[in-house]
Amino acid sequence: MEESFHMLLYRAFHAQRNFLRPSLEEIGLGAGQPKLITYLAEHGPCHQQELANYFEVDPATVSRMIDSLKKGGFITQVADESSRRRNRIDLTERGREAASQWKARCRQLEEILLQGFDAEGRQRFAGDLRRVYENLHNWKGRAEHGGF
Repeated sequence: MEESFHMLLYRAFHAQRNFLRPSLEEIGLGAGQPKLITYLAEHGPCHQQELANYFEVDPATVSRMIDSLKKGGFITQVADESSRRRNRIDLTERGREAASQWKARCRQLEEILLQGFDAEGRQRFAGDLRRVYENLHNWKGRAEHGGF
């Protein structure tokens, strides 16, 4: 097996995606949509910009996903009482059920991918992944400001 970290991450990501992909169709979700409904299930109603910021994606991308989720009956958009130009996005009952199904499938995935890890190893691995993300996130910020 390839030993470079970028290839290991790439292969792990694709193996994860291939495991989860069949669940998308079963639940009725499209690519990228599970992360939005999972976020809403965990954090409650929010604005589109909050989703774009959290997932570090273009607001237009989030807008397309929101439109699709709305058409599928997974979310609603309600005018924010504090600002008429902004809508709050919330899950419908169908969206809550889809989020629950997705979380259950992700728990299955985690049990498979973490086989052989004890509690300490799981915690250390999570910390390492967090650190990898932070390193890349911090590099992006420096690169945008002429550093690195």
